Amino acid sequence: MPKIPRVYKTVALVLRQRRLGDVDKILTLYTAQHGKLEVVAKGVRKTRSRLAGHVEPLTQATFLLAKGKSLDVVTQVETVESFQQVRDDLDRLSRALYCAELLEKFTEPREEQFALYRLLVDTLRRLAVRADVDTPVRFYEMSLLDALGYRPELEACVTCRRRLDPVTNYWSPAGGGVVCAACRVEELAVRPLSPNGVKLLRLLLHGRFDDVARVSIDPALADELERALGEYVRWTLERDVRAAAFVDAVRARRLRPRVASGGAAVLS
Repeated sequence: MPKIPRVYKTVALVLRQRRLGDVDKILTLYTAQHGKLEVVAKGVRKTRSRLAGHVEPLTQATFLLAKGKSLDVVTQVETVESFQQVRDDLDRLSRALYCAELLEKFTEPREEQFALYRLLVDTLRRLAVRADVDTPVRFYEMSLLDALGYRPELEACVTCRRRLDPVTNYWSPAGGGVVCAACRVEELAVRPLSPNGVKLLRLLLHGRFDDVARVSIDPALADELERALGEYVRWTLERDVRAAAFVDAVRARRLRPRVASGGAAVLS
């Protein structure tokens, strides 16, 4: 990797931020040229800071960074894309934060992978405009896993290696894919996976997003895919994803009955 100059410019997505002292913040960026970076935004918590509006999580911006002793320092920043449509809607925001957290947790500092940067940008743009906010996330999860070398086995049983029949099989995160019915007794912690579930997982893995977006996915099948990929993500990371709980809370809030003016319960 070529040596980074003392002052350098890069386009980046802000994955998260945390407080440092009284007025500063540490930003976790995923950059187009340098992979994941942690940098300091000095004075950003001051009321009149010119940086504050440009370093919110999920912002795509051009950063001018200066090399520091431990962390590089933000000297200038200009927003490229704010994804305001995502921020203004809790359903979209929760999914976007989940995707950002996955990229942060799955990657190591300063490992350049432009394809992952592009994947998150594309996903945020899809979340901004689509009524269905879960399909972009499922495509993102599978694409991220595949790009990082965690592609699940979807064609053959992970235990006996025989090609899967189009019947109910079983999902094994620990095994790295699908287990056939005959081998189910040899595997622990498996759950049923329908034939359509296997087909859609294959489409997510091998197809383009436009191909996936054309498929009408009923709620039960959508839940099946979300559970399967969520379990596989957690097993691969060996930890929970905090933003997944936020997604669940937002979904529960949307489905919670509220009392209308006439006293009847309706869904919010």
